[in-house]
Amino acid sequence: MIHSDPPLLNHYGALLCHSTQCDEPQSRLIMEECQLPLIDLSCLSSRDEMVRQACAAAICRASSEWGFFQVVNHGISPQLVGKMRSEQVKLFQTPFERKATCRLLNNSYRWGSPRATCPKQISWSEAFHVPLTQVSDEACYEEFTSLREVMIEFAAAMSKLARLLAGVLTEDLGHGKEVIDNICDESTCFLRLNHYPACPISPEIFGLVPHTDSDFLTILCQDQVGGLQLMKDSKWVTVKPNQDALIANIGDLFQAWSNDVYKSVEHKVVSNAKMERYSIAYFLCPSYDSSIGSFTEPSIYRKFTFREYRDQVQEDVRKTGYKVGLPRFLLNETGFDKK
Repeated sequence: MIHSDPPLLNHYGALLCHSTQCDEPQSRLIMEECQLPLIDLSCLSSRDEMVRQACAAAICRASSEWGFFQVVNHGISPQLVGKMRSEQVKLFQTPFERKATCRLLNNSYRWGSPRATCPKQISWSEAFHVPLTQVSDEACYEEFTSLREVMIEFAAAMSKLARLLAGVLTEDLGHGKEVIDNICDESTCFLRLNHYPACPISPEIFGLVPHTDSDFLTILCQDQVGGLQLMKDSKWVTVKPNQDALIANIGDLFQAWSNDVYKSVEHKVVSNAKMERYSIAYFLCPSYDSSIGSFTEPSIYRKFTFREYRDQVQEDVRKTGYKVGLPRFLLNETGFDKK
């Protein structure tokens, strides 16, 4: 038996023996590689108004046509990214038993897919989900004291970038830059530190199962291993890593608020047989009681709170193993229960 840390292989084996029927994953297919729209954010501070407007238009066009885009000159230095990655690697090298039982980083360690009922639903990965409210808490770090200083700086930089982009997107639809900023606070925004171990059964398993993000906006800092894929024109395409760029993608809440102008696109991570992969994602989320409604009428979706949306997503995952997401909140749509 090949050893895996965390014990993902054991989980996979158990599901093979006792799983319900699942379709075969499609990650065996050779995917077309794509170059995401690349946007130079330094243009937003240009003295030339036309340059600023063109940059903002490119952000909004990519958010509508792709739901994903890359940004360079984003204000997060390569040195900070390098320090964060080094600390992240040290953190995940901690033995599984300690990660799983200690209260490190607000007891936020997760691995695999506990609710999976078949191999297709497994995510071959582990992660720490760290609320921004806990990033500066010394008690969360135990012996990882050097991680705290870097995490505080990195989280602040990612938050600033996410709010900058959100402001551009809301302003383009005729609202103030502060609209999303005012309802998003540290109590619900979080960083997720991801580690995708090498997978000896790579063709069979996802690193992260197909999904959309349940937030307004996500900023992703990934290494050069690759594996991120997204749905474009009804087919999966592979995102080519760019060492100088961060990736931004639209979440479900922005799609609902924009009345489908901006697109929350399904994406996944495919596993790698020989190489481990690291990434860090920042999720821009509203307070739980914030009302999410479309910015214009007639609305495609009924109003809902972030708490209601999260609860519905979690209920669907518990019952079916899959997230349904925004279709649950469509108006005048048959086939889903509306509350």
